[in-house]
Amino acid sequence: MRFMMLMIPKGYEQAAPGTLPDAKAVEAMMKYNESLKEAGVLLALDGLHPPSMGARVSFSGGKPTVTPGPFPGVTEVLGGYWMIEVKSKEEAIQWASRCPGSDNEIIEVRQVQEFEDFPADVQQAAAGFKEMQGRP
Repeated sequence: MRFMMLMIPKGYEQAAPGTLPDAKAVEAMMKYNESLKEAGVLLALDGLHPPSMGARVSFSGGKPTVTPGPFPGVTEVLGGYWMIEVKSKEEAIQWASRCPGSDNEIIEVRQVQEFEDFPADVQQAAAGFKEMQGRP
């Protein structure tokens, strides 16, 4: 089973462009990332620049509207993610619990929907999209 562990740092929604973590925090996180890698569960990971450097595209009435960051009224944003492959939700939670997060960070654990999870009609609708049908 694949799971995304989504890092949600409080206050990041208003971080200035170019805001980066300090070296000590990065060092601790790299040790954690190495433990995921050594255990053979890490598939991918990335940190994200603050929302002030991003944009949101909404589709009111089916038309795209672009809102440049930061985003007014937003109280939680992603700071990064890990994609892991483990045997259960409980194992994913155990890995998230080992993260050297600070007092202002939350990790949300979400299972990835696999192609096989969908009913036959949905699988048929996605039949031409090979990326949904399996992993290397």
